[in-house]
Amino acid sequence: MGDQTGVTATRILEAARSRLLAEGYAGLSTRRVADIAGVPLSQIHYHFGGKQGLVLSLLDHENSRLVDRQRRMYSAEAPLWKRYEQACDLLEEDLASGYVRVLQEMIAAGWSDPDLARQVLGMMRSWFDILQEVAREAEGRFGKLGPFAATDVAGLVGLAFLGGEALILLGDEQWGRQARAWLRSIGDLIRQVEEA
Repeated sequence: MGDQTGVTATRILEAARSRLLAEGYAGLSTRRVADIAGVPLSQIHYHFGGKQGLVLSLLDHENSRLVDRQRRMYSAEAPLWKRYEQACDLLEEDLASGYVRVLQEMIAAGWSDPDLARQVLGMMRSWFDILQEVAREAEGRFGKLGPFAATDVAGLVGLAFLGGEALILLGDEQWGRQARAWLRSIGDLIRQVEEA
């Protein structure tokens, strides 16, 4: 019985992802998700409590997987600039998978829902924690990071990615290329510092 429950929840999450990518959070219909998943609407309420719980479960599942991936990538033995370049490459995977869109949709929904905002911020904390670890590592290897504390550098890099993602998702190719170039230029700066 437990295996069937897990299969049903997985089918619902997969259907929710496809509809969220097609329609956004505001247009997401739990009835449509249930139809696509081939389950009664009551199963969404049973497993997730409703639309918000469904989308938060989807985001939490993807977030945990990607944070683990990022942690492994940054703990690898390679120059920091190479690891940063890999993070830029992984952004493309995250855009293609829909994770970035889901995250940005939930950020936007959190602007008018304080409970949702707290949950999304809790998930995002794990990304900033990784960046702080990396910035502290850099500070330990290179000394002071200019006028910034390691936590400041981590925050600025994290915010640069969030802003870049938002610009890319707006769909203008020129802005998207520029946002990607700006993010990659940070890697060029890291390389100059490491090789100096």
